[in-house]
Amino acid sequence: MSVEKATTSEQTAVGIAHSKLILIGEHAVVHGQPAIAIPFPLVGVEALVDNVPGAVKIDSTFYHGPIDKAPISLDGVVNCINATLNYLEIPRNDLLIRIKSSIPPGKGLGSSASVAIAVVRSLFDHADQELTEETLLMLANISETYAHGAPSGIDTLTITSQSPVWYEKDIPFHFIKPNADFHFIVADSGRKGDTRLAVESVAELLKSGPKKIQASLDRIGDITHQARRALEKASKQLLGKTLNEAQKELEALGVSDAGLNRLIYIARQGGALGAKLTGGGNGGCIIALARNEAHSKQLCEKLKGFGAHAVWPFVLRKQK
Repeated sequence: MSVEKATTSEQTAVGIAHSKLILIGEHAVVHGQPAIAIPFPLVGVEALVDNVPGAVKIDSTFYHGPIDKAPISLDGVVNCINATLNYLEIPRNDLLIRIKSSIPPGKGLGSSASVAIAVVRSLFDHADQELTEETLLMLANISETYAHGAPSGIDTLTITSQSPVWYEKDIPFHFIKPNADFHFIVADSGRKGDTRLAVESVAELLKSGPKKIQASLDRIGDITHQARRALEKASKQLLGKTLNEAQKELEALGVSDAGLNRLIYIARQGGALGAKLTGGGNGGCIIALARNEAHSKQLCEKLKGFGAHAVWPFVLRKQK
């Protein structure tokens, strides 16, 4: 399946990518359970490629300079760029790759995957080559391996889609069609999480207490199946319940913290049908389900008033 090319000027090649949210199933998905992820279009990445004499350079918020001298924190995108240039058989010189992102990093919103996807798209556009979904995911996941160690693959998959994704490792993915409009609020705790460390911490817990931790992972899997039914049956009450139950298990896995728990408590006290962390946890964001648009606005103000660093209301629309 071909990926639609971004609009470009004559001089500059462009690649764009939106963000993503894990609705339910984070951490358990790494260990074979299903997860549901949803596109998050309110923040995203734009990558631009220009012909500029000299070495290949990156221009971003975090670094400006030759790709070969980029800091270790950019190893993922650097290796993704190099792999893409090799794939396209483009000489490694005379390129400036500018990366503009509105996605806060370390917040579980798929920042690293969105950057990788935008960069790959921009380089293929620069080379005027067709980019298939399969190739895009393959190249972008190079970056994800550096960012997360053992990524599930759900980030890149969701960022390249327009619909909620049902994902299970080593099983063909498919899309979910919500049967109602679901009003969500994403609130940023203001603190970065580290998905790689969080994934590794759960893996260590699984080794030290396999029976207890596996039970939590299995429970998250069961809850995720319920959440899918809630989306397809337009049951907001059931979906809210699944979010709350998933949060209990994530707390048991040690990936929630006081700051996230506080925002979740505030959302629930404000009448949210359900609320949980989203992403790796121990920092990052929460996601809450509101009753309707008016209630969503109320929850946004409440979360802002109690210290959320940023708040984004958005609607997951009914799909035919």
